[in-house]
Amino acid sequence: MTRGGRALAGLLALVLPAGGALVWQEAHRQVPLHQEGVVRDVRGALVAVPTGATGPGGPTHLALTGPPEDRWLEVSLLAARAARDQVRSAGGWQPSPDHPHGAMARAALRDLHTLTGPEGTTPGAVLAGASPAWRFVWPRDASFVAAALARTGHEEDALEVLLHLQDLQAPDGSFQARYRPDGSGEVPDGRLPQEDGPGWALWAVRVLAEEAGEDPGGDPSVLLADLVTRSAARLLDRVDPRTGLPRPSPDYWERPEERLTLGVAATALMGLEAAAALAEDGRVPPEAWAAARVDPQALGPAAAELRARIVEAFGPHYPRHVGGRPDAAVTFLLPPFVEEPVAGAETARQRAQRQQARPAGGMAPGAGWRRDGISWTPQTALQALAARGAGRHEEADRWLDWLDRHRTATGALPEKVLHDGSPAAVAPLAWTAALVLLAVERR
Repeated sequence: MTRGGRALAGLLALVLPAGGALVWQEAHRQVPLHQEGVVRDVRGALVAVPTGATGPGGPTHLALTGPPEDRWLEVSLLAARAARDQVRSAGGWQPSPDHPHGAMARAALRDLHTLTGPEGTTPGAVLAGASPAWRFVWPRDASFVAAALARTGHEEDALEVLLHLQDLQAPDGSFQARYRPDGSGEVPDGRLPQEDGPGWALWAVRVLAEEAGEDPGGDPSVLLADLVTRSAARLLDRVDPRTGLPRPSPDYWERPEERLTLGVAATALMGLEAAAALAEDGRVPPEAWAAARVDPQALGPAAAELRARIVEAFGPHYPRHVGGRPDAAVTFLLPPFVEEPVAGAETARQRAQRQQARPAGGMAPGAGWRRDGISWTPQTALQALAARGAGRHEEADRWLDWLDRHRTATGALPEKVLHDGSPAAVAPLAWTAALVLLAVERR
C-alpha cells in the first residue's frame, strides 16, 4: 500500500464519524486525485485520463499520436480495441441492466482488463494502478484480480495472471512486496518481502480451480502446481514451532514488523486451508508435492492447528497485534477467504467498525491507522465482501452503495476518499475493483 507524506495542517479536532462513535481526528489531510481513470491508446499502452478531461459520458478526448493524415487510422484502431474489449467483458458474467451495482461492476471489470498486461508489460502482469508509483505488480493485488476474473467467468485471463505470479515466485516460495511488470522479477525498491503473498496466491488458485471445474482444456491446478506446492512449503516452513504461529513479517500495511500481525496469521491460514483442499481434490500431481517436500496429507491437520492457535492468541477481538487494536484483516478470517468463519471473527468485525470509521463514511485499514480523515476503498470493500459471505446482504449493499457514490467521473474506483467525500489518489485501484466484483451479488 503506497502512502504519501503527511501533509497535515491544524490541530486535533473532535469529529463524529458515521456510526456515532466519538474519536479524536487529526486535521483533515488533503490528497489530490491523480487521474479520473485510465484507458489504452492505439498501441495498448496505458493513458491516464486527467482530472477535468471528462464529461457526463466519460472522457471527452484522447490525444492521438500520429501525423494528421494517419489519425483516421488511429481512431479506427481505437474503435476496434473498444469493440474487442466489449466482447471480452461480455464473455463472462454480466450484471442485469437493472442491477443496482451493475454499472460499477462493469466499470470495475473494464478497469481490471485495462490494467492487466498493457503494452510494455508481460502478459498477466497486473498493475496496481495507473500512476507511476503504482505501476508495479503486487502479489496481493494480482491474486485478488485473478480471483475476481475467475468468479466473473474469465478463467483464461485469471490463469494468465497466476502463471505470471508463478514465474515471479522465488524457489523457496517467497514473494517480494512488489515487482516490475516486465517479467524480469526485479523489485523497484528496498521494501521487505511480505509473507502474506503465498497465502493470497493459494487462495486465488483455489478460487480458479472451483470456477474452472472439469475444464477439458486442462486443470489450472496442474498448470499452477509449482505455485501451489512452493507456497504451501513456504507457509509450513514459516510456522514457529514454539508458538504454532507464523513468524513476524510485513503485511498489507507494508511496514516493518517485529510482532506477528493478524494479516500474516490469517493469510497463512487461508493459504494452508486452500492447499489442503487442492490436495484433497487430487488436483496437484503427487510428484509436485514430493519435489517441494510437502506431505499433502499433513496440510489439513496443519491448517486446523493454525486455526486453533489463531483463536487462542488473537481471539475473541482479533486485533492487529495480540493485545492491540482492531484491524481490517479480521475480514481475512471469514468467507470467502476461508471455508468456515473463524470462531468469533464475524462479531469482532462488526464490533471494530466504529473504531475504523472515517468522516466520509468509509473505513481505515485499522484503528491504529493515522486519523487524517481519509477512507480507504479496499478496506471498505473488504467489509462488503465479508458481509456478503456472512449472509448480511443489506449491509453488503450499503457498503457497495457507498463505494458507488464515490467513484470518479469515468466511473473508476479510487484508492482513497477524503473527509468531504472527494475521490483521491490513484484511480482506478485494481485491488478495490477486484473486491467490488467479488462482493457484487450475482443476480
